[in-house]
Amino acid sequence: MAKTDKVLLLTGGSSGIGEATVIEAAKRGYKISFTYNTRENPAQKIIDHLRREYQTDAIATQCDVSSFHAASDVVVKTIDAFGTIDVLVNNAGTALDGVSWKMEEEKWDRVIDVNLKGVFNFVRHVSPIFKEKKAGKIVNVSSINGLRGKFGNSNYSAAKAGVIGYTKAIAKELGPYNINVNAIAPGTIKTVMISEAPDSQKIIDLALNEIVIKRIGEPNDVANVILFLASEEARHILGEVIRVDGGQYI
Repeated sequence: MAKTDKVLLLTGGSSGIGEATVIEAAKRGYKISFTYNTRENPAQKIIDHLRREYQTDAIATQCDVSSFHAASDVVVKTIDAFGTIDVLVNNAGTALDGVSWKMEEEKWDRVIDVNLKGVFNFVRHVSPIFKEKKAGKIVNVSSINGLRGKFGNSNYSAAKAGVIGYTKAIAKELGPYNINVNAIAPGTIKTVMISEAPDSQKIIDLALNEIVIKRIGEPNDVANVILFLASEEARHILGEVIRVDGGQYI
């Protein structure tokens, strides 16, 4: 495994796909800055693990990614700690489900603000850094439900579809500056979002009926694709949406 000395900034790193990504990034030599919202103790345990097991330079910052100014503060803190940023992974997300005819405005707004505006907030503050040095990688985490929609999931599906459209637009804007922008679309993955859902077993059973390979994905399945897109091996990939779903979409 090739080692790097680059700096990775990831949102939503205290569990699931985010946690798996920062651990895999540490194995590859990245310096790491990640955000968390409410899971302070798990975030600190991850930092301790990264430093102990991989001697990783790592920081974690509390941040509600829907806040434009909080995102700016995280970027500034990362620059202060490491001098630059080379990779941005927009992973933070939330789900507040409900059918559209019963959807509360607060649920709609919160899911759009975190899952879509949160991506914009960090791209807005990081992209000038990437433009100036004419290098950078951005990986946005969408979902197969942003490609197909899902019953009872309209706010989440809309936000994740927005992430795909935004990814393609900024790929055109930033690509000429040698900045690779891509998205991944996971299917059902064993994450806290799934395990803490009140109907988690039903979610898993329904997913297994759709997944061709007949297993629920693990966070590492997604993390490894994120880090591939963050690497120079993916330097000629731009504006793509890569599904990581065991065939769930097809």
